[in-house]
Amino acid sequence: MKDIKVAITHDWITGMRGGEKCLEVFCELFPEATVFTLLHKKGSVSPIIEKMDIRTSFIDRFPNIYSNYRWFLPLFPKAIEKFDLTGYDLVISSSHCVAKGVGASPGALHICYCYTPMRYAWKFFDEYFSKGRFLEKAAISEIIKALKVWDITSNKRIDYFIAISDNIRNRIKEIYNRDADVIYPPVNTSSDEMSVEDNGEYLIVSALVPYKRIDLAVNAFNETGRILNIVGTGNDLNYLKKISGENIRFFGWITEDELKGFYKRCKALIFPGEEDFGIVPVEAQGYGKPVIAYGKGGVLETVIPFGEGPIPRVHPTGIFFHKQTPDALNGAIDIFERNQDEFNPQIIKENTARFNRERFKNEIREYIRDKWEKHENTR
Repeated sequence: MKDIKVAITHDWITGMRGGEKCLEVFCELFPEATVFTLLHKKGSVSPIIEKMDIRTSFIDRFPNIYSNYRWFLPLFPKAIEKFDLTGYDLVISSSHCVAKGVGASPGALHICYCYTPMRYAWKFFDEYFSKGRFLEKAAISEIIKALKVWDITSNKRIDYFIAISDNIRNRIKEIYNRDADVIYPPVNTSSDEMSVEDNGEYLIVSALVPYKRIDLAVNAFNETGRILNIVGTGNDLNYLKKISGENIRFFGWITEDELKGFYKRCKALIFPGEEDFGIVPVEAQGYGKPVIAYGKGGVLETVIPFGEGPIPRVHPTGIFFHKQTPDALNGAIDIFERNQDEFNPQIIKENTARFNRERFKNEIREYIRDKWEKHENTR
């Protein structure tokens, strides 16, 4: 694949989360590529990404955009379509919103690594916009209808879809009526630092935004007084602090070494929201830590649940609760604490081998090479 011009599109670059860890691998594979994104908060991601040729849209010039960008959602399709990709042979879109809607040159190959069909439009509308007033929500609902039409139409610009999980492959089929291959995203599971430490404290690692349902965990832990450490930040930070008791502590974004310490010392990870895949539960298991999670979405593919199914699992790596209520979460924690000896840290860690970063890099490289060769042979 020498001497081809590559464009990578990514919705926005404002922090080093799961999608950016995938973007980082794309940048390693194609260091000469141009990265097109709606907005870029400089210094917010890894040096591998920051050193790329990153080009942003007109949205990046709006005041205070990094804390308010979701309110410019109606402009996102226009912004992504204004990028000129003339002359690029290969387009890789890293998309959970509009990045897949970029217009490639005629004859170019477009491969989309899809985290989900547009989350704002198809899932979690209430979680994102529940705090708006009635008229605001009514206006947003009309905007969402138009976005859905654009989202369906723009998926026709893609030659191949890759989904991050079977969960998302099914969603792509349901919404877009398109087939997708599955390549699990990269997770840092290569560390040999499996831990048997237990400081008796539970852990959340998350962006503090509505659909993550951190409020559910806060309310649950308020009832029991168990200690909960929350690592992360976001628009809901002040609200969550306001409703939290003294047993709930907030640490903001921290260094990788500091995060490693939290993982190693915690009793278990709490994961109260529904995710398309969910990198954090895999990271926690990489340290031998059990996961107590809402049993829906990506965790169904990454966590082996305790005591479920016609034959209880012999080697569980976590426990699911099936209603997003404080009582359901506290019930799952009670079951976990009564059965903690059933969770073997070594077995929990071994469950993560199928998600490591090098595996992702190799699978993506071979997938793109295979599709490029087929594309070249049909030109």
